[in-house]
Amino acid sequence: MKLPKATALDLPPVDPLPPETQKYFDICVEKLGMVPNVLTAYAFDVEKLNAFTSMYNDLMLGDSTLTKLEREMIAVAVSSVNRCFYCLVAHGAAVRELSGDPKLGEALVMNYRVAPLTEKQRAMLDFAVQMSEASYKIEDPDREKLRKVGFTDRDIWDIAAVASFFNMTNRMASAIDMRPNDEYHAAAR
Repeated sequence: MKLPKATALDLPPVDPLPPETQKYFDICVEKLGMVPNVLTAYAFDVEKLNAFTSMYNDLMLGDSTLTKLEREMIAVAVSSVNRCFYCLVAHGAAVRELSGDPKLGEALVMNYRVAPLTEKQRAMLDFAVQMSEASYKIEDPDREKLRKVGFTDRDIWDIAAVASFFNMTNRMASAIDMRPNDEYHAAAR
């Protein structure tokens, strides 16, 4: 499988990919119709790719009372603060798909404050954005706001973990000029 160049760096994928990695990429093609460029970007070093996918899969697909949509909403709100082109396009598409609402995906990309959110979702995104803009200012009253709308301490951990992950990946994607797959632009519109 010929993988496209996904970043501004000259770090071609390992060739051939190890069988487990090739199988993972084949599943991506089967389910998504593509290999997301974020995976292609990491494919020059299979250990780094495995570390990335392990963390992503745990946070975004693992056991949590946060829904997949809520986790994607966090990804988009954080990516909007960081102006991460890759993640805004890719995770904006995921929000559109999971919600069935293209307007929600666009609102979150532009400014989550204009989106039609529940009080609980708004508190979750306020916290994730606060982490992105000034995490050192977070104090007990900020966590208490989340508890008051129904989040448990485990939920707060999960919100913080997803927001932290996307703050890291946004910075990496911007630094290496990671480009989103073309397929994301038209998805779920």
